[in-house]
Amino acid sequence: MTTTLRHEGKTALVTGGSRGIGQAISRRLAREGALVAVHYGYNHEAAERTVKEIEAEGGRAFPVHAELGVPGDADTLWEAFDRALADRGAQPGVDILVNNAGITMPRPIAQVTEAEYDRVFAVNAKAPFFIIQRALDRLRDGGRIVNVSSVATRVAFPAIVAYTMTKAALDYLTLSLAQELGPRGITVNTVAPGYTETEINPTLSIPEIRQRYSQASVFSRLGTPVDIADVVSFVASDDARWVTGQWIDASGGVHLGV
Repeated sequence: MTTTLRHEGKTALVTGGSRGIGQAISRRLAREGALVAVHYGYNHEAAERTVKEIEAEGGRAFPVHAELGVPGDADTLWEAFDRALADRGAQPGVDILVNNAGITMPRPIAQVTEAEYDRVFAVNAKAPFFIIQRALDRLRDGGRIVNVSSVATRVAFPAIVAYTMTKAALDYLTLSLAQELGPRGITVNTVAPGYTETEINPTLSIPEIRQRYSQASVFSRLGTPVDIADVVSFVASDDARWVTGQWIDASGGVHLGV
């Protein structure tokens, strides 16, 4: 465990919390004292592995299954969350909600089909909207909502246009919710990664692309999931109580000179 248990006594839900950035966020929040619901859509083994890793580090976690991007996904997620808390004898409700789950769409506009467009919006934009909507009665006053977006919403990146549109929608949701939920002491912020070492980006296996993406950062390297998790943990903590409605660049200074 870390010496700073700034999330002690809190309950967190991390969507897409079993792999990549989501896994790093789940582990970081748990190390700092939170009881973490590790959401997964398909890979039960990855979720169980993440929970076991958290428990081995002295933390507390449990898996929650719900496929996103299908009708009723938000209700399925929260019903599973509620049941899991009850089974553990934990108090109902949530303090920290991290909307991290997402899928990519690496195609320029001319190649995107209607079905692909609908799918990426269903998972990346519609699901978080209704997950938050259903969370409002569960989210405790003084809580935290963190939406994981992308630095791509601030630059032209035609190769992933549909994906980036979904993240831009999430950016606006942050802004609107921050004003609406402020009277309850709830902060809402966006954390926007840049080029990060995760399996969601298969092009990183191509040496030329990997080098170009690394050189886009002022630190001349790719980001890691832990880099992003550290920022999310801060935003989710009481240390960030005076920060809301913000788009926080966690890209390692990508494209600063552009």
